[in-house]
Amino acid sequence: MGAFLHTVKVAHFKKTATFATKIMPTPKTVLIPMLQHIGKACTPTVKVGDTVLKGQLIGDSSEFMSAPIHASTSGKVIAVRDVLMASGVYAPAVEISADGLDTPIETKPIEVNTLEELVSAVRNLGIVGLGGAGFPTSIKLNPKNIDAIDTLIVNATECEPFITADHREILEDPDDIVEGIELLKKLMGISRVIIGIEENKPDAIKLMRKKAEGRFEVESLKSTYPQGAEKVIIYHCTRRRVMEGQLPADVGVVVLNVATLGNIVRGLRTGMPLTHKRVTVSGDCVKEPANVYAPIGARIDELVEFCGGYVKTPTKLIAGGPMMGKSLSNGRHPIIKSNNAVLAISDYLSFSPDPSPCIRCGRCLRACPLSLMPTVFEHAYEEGNFDLLEKQKVSICMECGCCAYVCPAKRPLVQINKLAKSALRSRKK
Repeated sequence: MGAFLHTVKVAHFKKTATFATKIMPTPKTVLIPMLQHIGKACTPTVKVGDTVLKGQLIGDSSEFMSAPIHASTSGKVIAVRDVLMASGVYAPAVEISADGLDTPIETKPIEVNTLEELVSAVRNLGIVGLGGAGFPTSIKLNPKNIDAIDTLIVNATECEPFITADHREILEDPDDIVEGIELLKKLMGISRVIIGIEENKPDAIKLMRKKAEGRFEVESLKSTYPQGAEKVIIYHCTRRRVMEGQLPADVGVVVLNVATLGNIVRGLRTGMPLTHKRVTVSGDCVKEPANVYAPIGARIDELVEFCGGYVKTPTKLIAGGPMMGKSLSNGRHPIIKSNNAVLAISDYLSFSPDPSPCIRCGRCLRACPLSLMPTVFEHAYEEGNFDLLEKQKVSICMECGCCAYVCPAKRPLVQINKLAKSALRSRKK
């Protein structure tokens, strides 16, 4: 594996970077899926006809890799049914008819004095990685080799085009980030903290350096993609390499998204579980692009309507960024914890020409952050050569899309990588 120096330049379209977050009113209904994290779906803990309060537990699981789900408003449960997720899998969901009161559960600040108490509180608050991955944060904060962890990286790169929600997190809630850093340093015994911010956010870099006061480092990183991928940001901040089969903890590092850190602090301060999410709503089909503080379970169409509606029919709706986001079949999909953007774009931004034969230029190999071989994966998948797919390590592909982005023949390389990984997993079952 290479040195993680391979990145690509992408156009950013970050027109919402200077737009302060707008608070979206609660819609008439919210649809809250029980799968908002990597791992097993939660089981609903409520039934049709139940009255719920904002922040009330409505889904949980005894599985290790999970995080509980909470109501984002008060009202009555009108449906418990399976829904199709943006990922293409079905999961249970709870639909709540809002009563217009947003009556919250009784809460109080949560005091944590030990790492064990912090881990328990973070899980109970339902916090997962808010940068898009959705990894349960309680697990990330509790590595088996805690004594070997010496570095916390706060990931504020936001390297995807269009998205500015994390940028606004820094500008609007910087003290929460600093408080979170101090808390984790104390309870995890961490000696070094680095906030990684791409150089195209000079105001965020300036503000955090002012707040640092020698307590942590602020690293100005090149504005390239996928700078925010865990393995990439770890290398560029520490020069440590996370090799195949390793986790960041194996090289003494924990990586947290900046919004995740901020929400931990706010959850501890108020006792209110995660019920809302800051989301960038953008694209050339949105009348008034904005950063929106939206209730989890609000539909995509409702967020766009809050931003002035559609100025033209979008060719593509995307949950997340254009590089790693998920294309949606319609605007009825709800916002979940791991969504950091909603994009509505036309042919002008989403046009993809038909692929032509590979010209053996090697650009995809040079662009891959992990020095993998996408063209080999493509041929091996088409031929059903699973041994070659495994030998060439298709399973460690992060699906960043750099290979397809730079391909002059417009080969669907990252899509084939996803299919190849899925086929390989199925074969091993």
